[in-house]
Amino acid sequence: MKKWYESLFENYGKKYDNESFTKGTVGECDFIEKEIDYDKSLKIIDIGCGTGRHSIELTKRGYNVLGIDLSESQLERAREKVKEQNLEIEFQKHDARKLPFKDDFDLAIMICEGAFSLMETDEMNFEILRNAAKSLKDSGKLIFTTLNGLFPLYHSVEEFCKSTTDEGNATYRSNTFDLMTFREYNITMVEDDSGNKKELKCNERFYVPSEITWLLKTLGFKRIDIYGAKLGAFSRNIELTTEDFEMLVIADFTSEI
Repeated sequence: MKKWYESLFENYGKKYDNESFTKGTVGECDFIEKEIDYDKSLKIIDIGCGTGRHSIELTKRGYNVLGIDLSESQLERAREKVKEQNLEIEFQKHDARKLPFKDDFDLAIMICEGAFSLMETDEMNFEILRNAAKSLKDSGKLIFTTLNGLFPLYHSVEEFCKSTTDEGNATYRSNTFDLMTFREYNITMVEDDSGNKKELKCNERFYVPSEITWLLKTLGFKRIDIYGAKLGAFSRNIELTTEDFEMLVIADFTSEI
């Protein structure tokens, strides 16, 4: 039986690109470029690349990017977009818990819950972080966003989703947050690219900063910085608060800035 995150992304590439949370790509890539000092010799892996929006934008700017995703449907859409724009980008289908790479990349990105936090157990989520770390060179850097566990302690996730959802996008209802597991459960209603409507029982893991820091330190990262993640406006100047739905995590194997 397929998991909810596998069913959700089937035949959903065009609809996905119209979701409100995909609209920050340019600003997010501005931040990624700055973090790697605009060094176009670096190799980048985009984990959970979806329809390739960050891979495509970074390639346009001259970077060498490999996009990987579990969803063949999302990858097909990514390849369509690349062909339409006359670009050359390699996309591969992989499970982020079992990546075949070791010491291959200078930067790994997982933006907008790209794989991480969607898994059904904490152990599976940790495997994604472990495989991302394994893919990196000793001097590598990991940049990702994940759901901020401080947010649902003070706010309704359901109300937040309603306020940020445009007409025609996926909708969420019956949201419940489990304080023992920090998992948020909901029923997601989505219409795919063919007009078929799906109702999926979903759950995602929210993390608090101390958890993320500990997990990354066990993987050998020396410097871990966590900030509030603003759509299309990532910055080291945004202190994480209970108002942030997502957090931005930047991890280095070296202690230098």
